[in-house]
Amino acid sequence: MDYLPIFLDIRDRLVVIDGGTTVAARRADRALAAGAKVHVFDPELSEEFAPYLANPNLTHFPRPLADQDVRDAVVAYGASEDDGRDALLHQAARKHGVLANVADVAEYCDFITPSVVDRAPLVVAISSGGAAPVIARILRARIESLLPPAYGRLAEFVGRFRTQASERIRKTLDRRRFWESAIEGPVGDLFLSGAPDAAERQLMSELDEAASENPRGRIGEVYLVGAGPGDPDLLTFRALRLMQRADVVVYDRLVGKDILDLMRRDAERVYVGKLPKQHTMQQEDISQLLVDLALQGKRVLRLKGGDPFIFGRGGEEIEKLAENDIPFQVVPGVTAAAGCAAYSGIPLTHRDHAHSCMFVTAHGKDGVLGLDWDVLIRPQQTVAVYMGLSNLAFLSEEIIKRGLSPDTPAAIIDNGTRENQRVVIGTVTDLVGKAREAGLKGPSIIIIGSVVTLHDQLEWFSKREESRFRMSLQPQESL
Repeated sequence: MDYLPIFLDIRDRLVVIDGGTTVAARRADRALAAGAKVHVFDPELSEEFAPYLANPNLTHFPRPLADQDVRDAVVAYGASEDDGRDALLHQAARKHGVLANVADVAEYCDFITPSVVDRAPLVVAISSGGAAPVIARILRARIESLLPPAYGRLAEFVGRFRTQASERIRKTLDRRRFWESAIEGPVGDLFLSGAPDAAERQLMSELDEAASENPRGRIGEVYLVGAGPGDPDLLTFRALRLMQRADVVVYDRLVGKDILDLMRRDAERVYVGKLPKQHTMQQEDISQLLVDLALQGKRVLRLKGGDPFIFGRGGEEIEKLAENDIPFQVVPGVTAAAGCAAYSGIPLTHRDHAHSCMFVTAHGKDGVLGLDWDVLIRPQQTVAVYMGLSNLAFLSEEIIKRGLSPDTPAAIIDNGTRENQRVVIGTVTDLVGKAREAGLKGPSIIIIGSVVTLHDQLEWFSKREESRFRMSLQPQESL
């Protein structure tokens, strides 16, 4: 390790900056954010300083920095891009025992300015020791995407209860386990989902339990998470966070290996996939399984393709959880109609073609197809049909019988958003034959309406996605 990583408390202390450049403005921004008194020395400041000039903690001196200006500072930055001024700042800092950093002049630097991810009071600082700043910036961008902004507010929230926890839970190990359980459990989830009052009640309840002489066993919880139509890049940040937390994952056939690979490595996996007339487990049994696992104290991830509340039977599962007083949360996902249509260059709505879009399923309860056919054939409308491949012939026959033109454009998107995506274009009359000829196996989404004609114009989009699929499906670093 070439440098000692530390965080300085500079609140109400003096930071001097010699220079009016863009780099100088960035240094001022960071120092002001940390509560410092900032003195900037330069005859003329760049436009980047405009947002900070009204800040009472910033004072501008329209001249170059002098020796005595550094005397009472804790940190001195050189950003004038002038060799003589940089040398003077370095000499003055050494004379007065002040830490110095001169942009792009390593021999004048007592410390490195890192790339920073700011989730105050959480701060992540990344440095390559000056060897490869670009790598530090790339890592910063990755961490930015993985660390939700609300984590900073969560840190402030739990910090309010540190003293109470220390007084009531005397053993260090017990206290650490309490905080891990609270932050990674219902307390953290409630706060991050926008319910701070409920989070506080939950935290106090858990604190009372942890501090009691005979703590009872903890009940688990269930995360009902939408995995999207297939491309791992379409997962939400919250879904990824819960996937890394769960003790056991209960997943269906629409969840691909690339998404499962993002799970915790030691999580138990239970497959409950269903094919038409081939059910690994009945829905009632799946719902009961979630209850049973939670009662064992486990954090259970119910991972569903698409969105759990759009033909995913998520409503039935949370009804069962609620009946048994099992805590749960629902994380929406990109539904198949939206994801598959977008990856195929077919907009679901378009002011020249469709003013509304209807989502229907061709697979009803007990296999019965019960649709409002008259509603489906309304003009200026797109119809997205889920689970319709096996009933496509009947579907086409019924909507034509109700008055829809046999020449109405239609498409089947098979394995949408995945590497093996295929799109078959036709009409409601000939789509059955084309699907049979193509040997489509599903999962598929059917799009009916004149928006399908835009596929030919936007075919470049689909072709562009082919290379993106290959890139996104390469082995990824664990999160």
